[in-house]
Amino acid sequence: QVQLVESGGGLVQAGGSLKLSCVASGILFNIYSVGWYRQSPGKGRELVARMSRIGSTNYADSVKGRFTISRDNAKNTVYLQMNSLTFEDTAVYYCNAFSTYEYWGQGTQVTVSS
Repeated sequence: QVQLVESGGGLVQAGGSLKLSCVASGILFNIYSVGWYRQSPGKGRELVARMSRIGSTNYADSVKGRFTISRDNAKNTVYLQMNSLTFEDTAVYYCNAFSTYEYWGQGTQVTVSS
């Protein structure tokens, strides 16, 4: 059974930082591209950042320079370091793993107070 379990969300003041983690099980993690997406009320799910299995990355323009995605294949974990958070970053953040198949986590809420 494949599972992606996110953690690290919460309430933070504008300008603060959070680090999200996502632990995967049931897949050969190192062959998957991984990513973080987010969805805020009334909006569609959008890409935040992703990392290929060989480590190349891309980011949404809105988070470039503030967010950093990383992975630890030995721990089957992908991270999202979020700095200089703004109210507009408030959303549910979802972990994603993609190869032949695609899997999603259940989401973790990030709320930034202005």
